[in-house]
Parts: sequence; C-alpha cells; structure tokens
Amino acid sequence: MITLYGIPNCDTVKKARLWLSAQGIDYAFHDFKKQGIAADKLAQWIDSLGLEQVINRKGTTWRALSDAEKALATIPASAIDLLICKPSLIKRPVLEHNGKLHLGFKEADYQEAFGK
Repeated sequence: MITLYGIPNCDTVKKARLWLSAQGIDYAFHDFKKQGIAADKLAQWIDSLGLEQVINRKGTTWRALSDAEKALATIPASAIDLLICKPSLIKRPVLEHNGKLHLGFKEADYQEAFGK
C-alpha cells in the first residue's frame, strides 16, 4: 500500500500527487489536517527520519509558535503532542512505500523509489 500524507493545499504535496497520478500509481491520500495523525505514526517517522527532519521550521506555523512551544519541538515526546495539535508543522509530503519513508518531493527521488 502506498500512502501519501500531507495537506491538499500545500504546493509540494500537489506536485507529489500530480506526479503519482501522471505515473498511474495508485495511492491513498491522508490529509492530516482533516484526518489527524496518530502519535505512534509520528513516533515511527521521528525514529526513522529524525526529529529535525520531520518538523517544518520554514513555514508560517513554526514562526507563529511561542518560544516555549518551539522548545517543546526539541524533545520527541513533547514534539509529538505539538505535531498532533499543529499538523502544519509536519514537513510534507510524507510518502510511505514498500516499508520506506520519503520526506518532501523531489522528482528524482520518486523516480528512483518507483523505478520510473
């Protein structure tokens, strides 16, 4: 099963979805703003990719955080709670495919992952 996690109005997510569709690749889309995201899924991503990779520190959501909230983002357990409350802080898209995770969208990475 291929699952793409993200937010539909994110430009990078849109690019990933267009690429997958253009390649005829079936996938499930998980909108973590509407559907939420489980703590155990976030823990898995953090274990696999690292906390620094999972948190989007470039967006407006990050810039709007208080210093205390930003401090929470440095500790995995409290970061998970923060990411559940503010899913826009998750770097996106996250693609799960063949037991591997791909963060963000780069066409070359997707081509390699899908043998295209």
